Amino acid sequence: MNRAEAIHSDLSTASQTRHDPRPVLLCLSHLRWGFVYQRPQHIMSRMVRDYDVLFFEEPVFADFPGNWLEALPQASGVTVLVPHLSRDLPPEQVGRTQRELLDRWLEQHPSSELFLWYFTPMSLAFTDHLWPQATIYDCMDELSAFKGAPPELIDMEQYLLERADVVFTGGHSLWKAKKQRHNNVHSMPSSVDIEHFATARHGLSDPPDQQDIPGPRLGFFGVIDERFDVELIRQVASAQPQWQFVLIGPVVKIDPDSLPQLPNIHYLGCKSYDDLPAYLSGWNVALMPFAINESTRFISPTKTPEYLAGGCPVVSTPVTDVVSTYGESGVVTIAADAMQFYDAIERALGNGKSSEFYDRADAVLADKSWDKTCAAMQEQIQCLK
Repeated sequence: MNRAEAIHSDLSTASQTRHDPRPVLLCLSHLRWGFVYQRPQHIMSRMVRDYDVLFFEEPVFADFPGNWLEALPQASGVTVLVPHLSRDLPPEQVGRTQRELLDRWLEQHPSSELFLWYFTPMSLAFTDHLWPQATIYDCMDELSAFKGAPPELIDMEQYLLERADVVFTGGHSLWKAKKQRHNNVHSMPSSVDIEHFATARHGLSDPPDQQDIPGPRLGFFGVIDERFDVELIRQVASAQPQWQFVLIGPVVKIDPDSLPQLPNIHYLGCKSYDDLPAYLSGWNVALMPFAINESTRFISPTKTPEYLAGGCPVVSTPVTDVVSTYGESGVVTIAADAMQFYDAIERALGNGKSSEFYDRADAVLADKSWDKTCAAMQEQIQCLK
């Protein structure tokens, strides 16, 4: 059992003693539970304190007849529901089939109340017939700005905003963008499991695939996609061949061949959430080389507080929410181009890590725990009753 999944594992025993069904929180997500451990997983693993949480994923298509719903109970108390659909299913029947599978599950598992939590408006295609106690829209990103976004997403979001009782946003810039479109919008920025990442400050043993990479090490973990500034990394790595760039995470929506291939750039692939502190512990500087474009206009990267909790100085491009939240903190340096990025890394390497840096990072993180964020969310939901 990994630590992230074990946050509330004791709840399974407690649930056996209950006789009355608890409220069901049906979470509709565009991200899979087993993908990168981020906002949806952090929130839902904590919401099991008050709800039976169902995490409904996007369908998996395969070459077999018939359609079925797979239930995958997690140690955290969340139940992941995965619709498996035939690849031969006509597109116009995909939504209808998911609706039928979901309705059958809810009928077979009755509850006292139903709450709907949307991470993607597209799930309205098979859930708009449900009558929940409350509808929550957690707008963690401006999905319509991402590469490959369906053209109908904008209209679907408007439909969801009309139905939602409360809207949460993944950062302050998103809050400013949505507050004119709904009368109950709350900024709930990315937070951090401080205890988990703080272990990186204690000199953890290097994972095997990082052991032989010399220093200084500059690291990044997260999804490598259209938001990642490939050319920025290429320029900085070329200018300083003695610096070692450790890049962790899946490559999606971009051609892997477009990534710079240099001796000092190391692509280590996906790693589990549990393993991230060990990698972070061996880095001198943590990087956020985001391209400044439409897809990053409203992002509020979870990795910012995670890096700081691990005791690593951060160099970031000028993402709006990063600048407004951390720009004056003294623990995150903002760099607008390759030359500034280079200079900022050099200064961070020269300053190193110190007790003073840790104190400043801790002061910045004082109000950024996922427990506090989820408690604030639950307070807003309770106000709806």
